[in-house]
Amino acid sequence: MELFWWLFTTVLFAVGLIGTVLPVFPGTTIILAGAVIHRMMLGPEKSVGWRSIVLLVLLTVATYALDFLSGYVGAKYFGATKWGMFGAILGALIGVFFGILGLLVWPVIGAIVGEFIAGKRMIDAGRAGWGSLLGNLGGMVGKLIIALAMITIFLMTVPPPF
Repeated sequence: MELFWWLFTTVLFAVGLIGTVLPVFPGTTIILAGAVIHRMMLGPEKSVGWRSIVLLVLLTVATYALDFLSGYVGAKYFGATKWGMFGAILGALIGVFFGILGLLVWPVIGAIVGEFIAGKRMIDAGRAGWGSLLGNLGGMVGKLIIALAMITIFLMTVPPPF
């Protein structure tokens, strides 16, 4: 039965890694769930400790913050106004419902529309949109790195199964 829970956890970790780049799946939450289920099913002597679980929860929360703030920070870095940054955040929230392409395109559209509302020219609006896109891509890379760190923490703190 122990082998089953190891396989189950491994599958959840794989789905979680995929979920860090696909907005449909909450990747790090799935990884966290795998660690918690592993702990519940195998007990504290064969699984992770509570310190590790708390660390995984904190990393999961960090990825959500990173997800929502990455487009905002990218747009701000490239000189967006408050309207452009608001548009990037609103675009990210809308883009979640349209898959990975939507998560890349909608924040850009939101930043550009926000800049137009603020009365900026196309060049400035395009720069804000570009910043939002780069911020979102950086956020995806950051989430993937955090997800890999979560799996590494789990594997380093769990006693070997054999």
